[in-house]
Amino acid sequence: MYAFYEEKIVSLHSVMRKVTLLFAVISALSASAAQPNDSLDGRYYRLFAPLTFYHNVADKTLALNSESAGKDRVADEVDAALLKVYLKRPDLVRTTETDLEETGSIREDLYQPIINEVEFVNKVDTVPLVDAPEDIPDTVMVQKPKFWTYKGDGFLQFMQNYVSGNWYKGGESNYSMVGALTAEANFDNKNKWKWDNKLELKLGFLRSRTDSLHKFKSNEDLIRLTSKLGLEAAKNWYYTLQLQAYTQFTQGYKSNDPKIYSDFFSPLNINLGLGMDYKVESKNQKLTGTINFSPIAVNYRYVGRVDLGPSYGLDPGKHSMFEFGPNMTADLVWKFNDVVTWKTRFYAFTSFKRAEIEWENTFELRVSKYITANLFLFPRFDDASLYDDDLGYWQFKEYSSLGFAYTF
Repeated sequence: MYAFYEEKIVSLHSVMRKVTLLFAVISALSASAAQPNDSLDGRYYRLFAPLTFYHNVADKTLALNSESAGKDRVADEVDAALLKVYLKRPDLVRTTETDLEETGSIREDLYQPIINEVEFVNKVDTVPLVDAPEDIPDTVMVQKPKFWTYKGDGFLQFMQNYVSGNWYKGGESNYSMVGALTAEANFDNKNKWKWDNKLELKLGFLRSRTDSLHKFKSNEDLIRLTSKLGLEAAKNWYYTLQLQAYTQFTQGYKSNDPKIYSDFFSPLNINLGLGMDYKVESKNQKLTGTINFSPIAVNYRYVGRVDLGPSYGLDPGKHSMFEFGPNMTADLVWKFNDVVTWKTRFYAFTSFKRAEIEWENTFELRVSKYITANLFLFPRFDDASLYDDDLGYWQFKEYSSLGFAYTF
């Protein structure tokens, strides 16, 4: 029974100590609240930190002429609260100011009130709007995005070759010119769909003194349309339906030969293929273009002049034929620098009975903004054409020229 009452007395004693300290804090805060200009700051920390015996509390009370007394009401009330605790409950004091000084220096700035210093900045006058419209429209204008892009280029170039009649190696003088125009209209809705269209026109003439039958004859003749409709499958990859159609402008002859070897729609080739298209685009934009592979393709060939049919793989007396097989097309532009550019087109089709391969290469040397020199190399293989004793089914074409060029 005695142990029980002893435990209760100790517990009550602890409560009384806390109540005594609480009253001291309330007394100091009440005195501070009486002054409306005072605000809570760091000087109250001594009431909430572990109780410490501060020298200035006793000095301020016992000294006859204390220099710090009466100068700071908040500090005086905090010191008075601490003094009550020192006198009535010295057992609550944990340490002394001397012990704290031995541990480390005491921050003196906590005894001073914290006051924010605000510097007034000169007020800047409001700048009136110059020529401000009286009525500001409240409607939102939405500009329709441009899905179509257009571009193209063209050139007109000439070549002249003179050989005297007594030149020791022989040869003949000739004059030639070639003109070309390429136009593109491409659609891209920025949401997987694209539609690319490219039209190529090229026509050139050659005049030779030794040809007594033809004053002029064509040495370059092409009309070609390429159209591709694509649906994006992955980055730079598209499911593509590709159409290629090409023929020529005029009749084709050989020197001192009256026979017509080609004509408008003789032949006409139309190739339709379904496959994949890869967009080639290097990081520095030097190499650009597309590579298309169509494992399912149909090739239609029409020859208007029936007598030319066998020269292009048709049966005698037939004007047209259909073929099925895979198709591959690559159309690339490699810009080596601001002066030299290589444009190449590779085309291959096979029906497993015959094969047709074309590789066009144009090397362009830009002399100035409007003057260019071109070197054109064109190897071709077609085992449906007539066999040549020297080259077999291979054919080759080359020319170089200098003239005007324009890009738009």
